[in-house]
Amino acid sequence: MSDDSWLSDAERRRLSRKQNDSAIVAALAFTGLVASFMMTLVTPLLPELPHLLGVSQADAMWVVTATLLAAAVATPIGGRLGDLYGKRRMMLVLLGSLILGSLIAAFSSTLIPLVIGRALQGAGLGVIALGISILRDVLHRDRLGKAIALVSATLGIGGAVGLPVSALISQFLDWHMLFWASGTLGVIGFILVFTLVPVSTLRSVGTFDYVGAIGFAVGLVGILLSVSKGAMWGWTSPLTLGIGLGGVAVLGLWILFELRTASPLIDIRVAMRRSVLLTNLASVTVGFAFFATAVALPLLLESPTDTGVGFGQSMLIASLCLMPSGLVMWAMSGTAARLTDRRGARTSLLIGIAVITLGYALGIGLMTEVWHTVLIATLVGFGVGFAYAAMPTLIMAAVPASETAASNGLNSVMRTLGSTTASAVIGVILSVNIVTVNGVTTPSTFAFQLTFALCAGAALIGLVLTLLLPRRQPQYDTASLPVQT
Repeated sequence: MSDDSWLSDAERRRLSRKQNDSAIVAALAFTGLVASFMMTLVTPLLPELPHLLGVSQADAMWVVTATLLAAAVATPIGGRLGDLYGKRRMMLVLLGSLILGSLIAAFSSTLIPLVIGRALQGAGLGVIALGISILRDVLHRDRLGKAIALVSATLGIGGAVGLPVSALISQFLDWHMLFWASGTLGVIGFILVFTLVPVSTLRSVGTFDYVGAIGFAVGLVGILLSVSKGAMWGWTSPLTLGIGLGGVAVLGLWILFELRTASPLIDIRVAMRRSVLLTNLASVTVGFAFFATAVALPLLLESPTDTGVGFGQSMLIASLCLMPSGLVMWAMSGTAARLTDRRGARTSLLIGIAVITLGYALGIGLMTEVWHTVLIATLVGFGVGFAYAAMPTLIMAAVPASETAASNGLNSVMRTLGSTTASAVIGVILSVNIVTVNGVTTPSTFAFQLTFALCAGAALIGLVLTLLLPRRQPQYDTASLPVQT
């Protein structure tokens, strides 16, 4: 065989490897989009759900709350199971849960089965953390950054882009079609993962910590439930305080138990490392700031113009105004990855949070035109895209390769905690500071300005936390990454 022929074969092998890698990334990114779509799937239906289900508004909100709680609990538990028994296998299990939940919800006409279906759908959100961990196992380090940035960004892209799709279906078709659509997407994602994603041979040693999983679930649900329902139940009511403080107590005992367990659900000593701890705390602030765009901006766009506050847009138009937020996350994922490769994930996180701060700071004074909301959403999306691209890289650089799924799962929980807190706090602000004109009541201009200022303040805290991150990468930054062949 001539030298030219040998080179041609080598080129073909490299091309085949690149195509395989692209297919893996595409499959994982698609499943991430499908999973994140579940978070905003029923948003257009919320005003109509009490009538459709024959329940109160408070009871109807369990359709959203159940999804949130299931996602928060299933993500780190699914990550640990993936570390132990195979990440691809757990992705298929979680996608199966999403599909089953979609089927149950599609046949539901009452509250309880719909809540069960939505909880099963929410569990599917754990595929994003698992997908990021799979990338570390199967991709060469030269291709890893961009792939992580893209898959991580799907957490925001799916919700932002899926919202107008949900609005269209809700407005023109039977509402059950939302769940038939989500189930179909879940099946496609399942097939893509099964056929394109290789089985990861990198496993953690040990056994699954069932006691730790139960303790973590009980404690986390207690905290999230008290935060998400506090405004409805009363922040000082015995129910809110009992569930919230009980959750904190359980998590405290859980930490002590995990420190003494040979094979813990989450390695607390690793989670307390400076890089991991500060990144997770910064994730709370990013989750807080990002969720405000899903709470405040649609309300601002849809509030009647008679009040002098809102812009009187339909849910569909409001969703389209917020879509650039998700699109810019996708568009900037490659740029964020290149910046991370050249300057480090810390720099990308700093830039991302700084842009989020700028977006909300501008929002305090820019509230008089529809394009102002588009600008705010786009800037926040830009910043969140950079932040979401950087956080998994920072986490994986600081933990052993055998613990990436569980550690990424914990990072996702911290984002969820921030979003849940934002939902509760901003909900109070928007419900207390109101204006009534001609019998129409909406949040006041001050309510939106206070919301934007609070989000800017949260982002500033995240900026300080990021500045405290060490400049040098920890010892696990290149551990167990595949070698170029």
